[in-house]
Amino acid sequence: METLNQLPDGLDPKLCDLLDRLASVFVALSHRIARGGIDENLGGAAGMNTDGDAQKALDVIADEAFMSALANSQVRHYASEEQDSVVTLNEGGAFALAIDPLDGSSNIDTNVSIGTIFGIFPAMDDPKASFLRPGRDLLASGYAIFGPQCALLLTVGDGVLKFVLDPQTGRFVSLGVIASIPPNSVEYAINSSNYRHWDVPIRAYVDDRVAGSEGPTRIDFNMRWIASLVAETHRILTRGGIFLYPGDSRPGYEHGRLRYVYECAPIAFLIEQAGGSATDGQEAILDRVPNALHARTPFVFGSKNKVTRVATYHDLPHEETSALFGKRGLFRV
Repeated sequence: METLNQLPDGLDPKLCDLLDRLASVFVALSHRIARGGIDENLGGAAGMNTDGDAQKALDVIADEAFMSALANSQVRHYASEEQDSVVTLNEGGAFALAIDPLDGSSNIDTNVSIGTIFGIFPAMDDPKASFLRPGRDLLASGYAIFGPQCALLLTVGDGVLKFVLDPQTGRFVSLGVIASIPPNSVEYAINSSNYRHWDVPIRAYVDDRVAGSEGPTRIDFNMRWIASLVAETHRILTRGGIFLYPGDSRPGYEHGRLRYVYECAPIAFLIEQAGGSATDGQEAILDRVPNALHARTPFVFGSKNKVTRVATYHDLPHEETSALFGKRGLFRV
């Protein structure tokens, strides 16, 4: 029985099979997460991954579950946050799968939404070359979010489809194509505890939001920060706004902390397909080419008008970005 149906007509059957295999793991993970603490401690420490980030038990469980489900599938190359290098699963496969098996794992014990992010490229003979390429080469991308409902947001290049898991049947039900990202949200998401480390344009952008109706925007804003990329993305797809994870002056944070291949590129593809924009603060993320499998990048995404505004702050003369809130006359609109 298919776990995921109602996919677009004419979609490659090989891709449909891959998406259905992923969906079957989402169902299993959703059930396991819902029983967390009853059967096992999913938030327990499980070591460090290749990039020096702490792993939770569920990180490793999810990675192993996806690799098992994709054995003998059309996935030729598998690139995961939890693996040191590309794993070749099937030499005859048509696809290269980039995946963050469990995004937001620091939130497991707090019962905040977590998820899986994935991107699907056409496979090349060279495993690394299959992933070290522009995000615009993606055939499909999406995420599963494990929260009050388990939902799957997916694009195959023609808008963004939403599916919700029916817990009674164990199958995903299509809710169709979602609406475009709203442009007028007053929410922005950034970890403001890093303010002192940011470059001047990012500080200026946030200063103007903090100033609210008394600053140059003449609008009051609300700040959000969940520390779960899938949760931030889901909110923005639903009601608009902007997410910022810039690079900063701390050692190891010059290029932010989010990974291009299996976090930023797949999310950027979704966001653009929903009418939004995704950049490194200035240039489109999907045009970038990563230089390593675990390469990081600054990441700004959300409503197109808001993301464009961030880029404009980088173009201001120094005296404008350094000025007091009310002096940035360019933004009195």
